[in-house]
Amino acid sequence: MELNPPLADWDPAAAIAEAKARIHVAEASCGRAGAGVRLLVATKTWDADAARAVVAAGGTLVGESRMQELAVKGPALAETGAEVHVIGQLQRNKAATAVDFASCIQTVDSLRLAERLSRLASEREKELSVMIQVNVSGEDSKAGVDPDDALALAADVQALPSLTVTGFMTIGLNSSDEGAVRAGYRRLREIRDTALIESERGKYSLRDAWELSMGMSGDLEWAIAEGATMVRVGTAIMGARPAV
Repeated sequence: MELNPPLADWDPAAAIAEAKARIHVAEASCGRAGAGVRLLVATKTWDADAARAVVAAGGTLVGESRMQELAVKGPALAETGAEVHVIGQLQRNKAATAVDFASCIQTVDSLRLAERLSRLASEREKELSVMIQVNVSGEDSKAGVDPDDALALAADVQALPSLTVTGFMTIGLNSSDEGAVRAGYRRLREIRDTALIESERGKYSLRDAWELSMGMSGDLEWAIAEGATMVRVGTAIMGARPAV
């Protein structure tokens, strides 16, 4: 499989610094200064050299979407010590690659997938973090569980061996309407808040489910304003992706 090499004039350190500056400004602008929102660099379609350059430049949290790419880049990423998350829709027949090379699967949207991940992680004697992907926009083109079913799924997944639900993930509405996009992010935050509150009351066992992975290159400010703890940035750091 052919992947894109780093662009000739690409400066990963400058690109990462600019993205982190955007995060800090966004935190301050919404009254969350010092919130520590984490930057995940999405390296889809870029080769192992590009991924290594990202980590060397300070992007130590990396997201991969395609398991055929992760199978190629995984060993190189492991050598760097990067924290690798799966951020693309995951098929059960590709779950082994995800478990082998990632520490967190952000796109769990069914109990069947979670059960497969649990079996694989248990076989490898590995503890795996997972997030529940929620379709807050209602768009058919997006994966994710219905918001009304997210808490029940999270509780069922948390009960499986070798898995810990660490939060919730969504892909925002594809719209330039700030209010509409933010409403979806707000919905995800409300789901997370309910999970934590009801866990304190003993209804759920989701005390570790505090992460909110939401917001990308074009709308990270809106996501941070609604409580994101992690934003996933690809194009703004890696550059425009040539077709693969």
